[in-house]
Amino acid sequence: MPIQIHPTAIIDPKAQFGVDVQVGPYAVIEGDVIIGDHSHIHHHAFIADGARIGAHCIVHHSAVIANTPQDLKFKGTEKTYAEIGDGTTIREFATIHRATEHSGSYAAGTHDGVTRIGKNCLIMAYAHVAHDCSVGDNVILSNAAQLGGHVTVESFAIIGGLTGLHQFSLIGGYSMVGGGLMIVKDVPPYSLIGDQPARFGGINHIGLSRRDFSPEKIEAIRKAYKLIYHSGMNVADGISEIKSDSELNIPEVQRIIDFINLSDRGIISK
Repeated sequence: MPIQIHPTAIIDPKAQFGVDVQVGPYAVIEGDVIIGDHSHIHHHAFIADGARIGAHCIVHHSAVIANTPQDLKFKGTEKTYAEIGDGTTIREFATIHRATEHSGSYAAGTHDGVTRIGKNCLIMAYAHVAHDCSVGDNVILSNAAQLGGHVTVESFAIIGGLTGLHQFSLIGGYSMVGGGLMIVKDVPPYSLIGDQPARFGGINHIGLSRRDFSPEKIEAIRKAYKLIYHSGMNVADGISEIKSDSELNIPEVQRIIDFINLSDRGIISK
């Protein structure tokens, strides 16, 4: 189907559209923008310079993509981007800012001049993704979730509504973070985070089952976290115990170890 642009939309002629793109009334789209096939930009949305929107995306009314970052280091002349993966839905009034840092190229990786949202994500109303964030595939950011700058959220994670993530935080894959929390430590993979203040509440058993993790893998993950959080040992000793148990020698448990070794802020407490 041909591109469908409402006559009241304001479109820079340099913007690039794929096939069957729809743009609603009073949307504003600047020049350095690429929008993929079959995507739909609803009324009053603002798509700023540096936006790279994939195919089959939906941007609801009054959402903002690729606006200038809220970072005093940003001088306004840097060439940075905000990238949205295929199949992602961005609900009304959500804001996704382009990056601050610039490495000299537009390429895969984090903190390279690109704020990234992966494929098949759901970014709910009023959520905010700040500059230089990296959000994986199939992530859900619930209403008014707030990501500080340089946050990494791995694939299949879910962030509850009204929850704030401290800048530079790491959120592990397949984790679920409850609503109304403040996250100031890193959240390891497969975990369930709740209570006030936020703490480790076990593994995301239901989420893992829904993603076809076998009972054996789920049990190995549970056992690994028991050694880390509930054995009375410190984290380093718990990891040593995990490494010595041949039954825990699986990629999913190794991912937990790798995540903890990568964490600069330290993992969330029990």
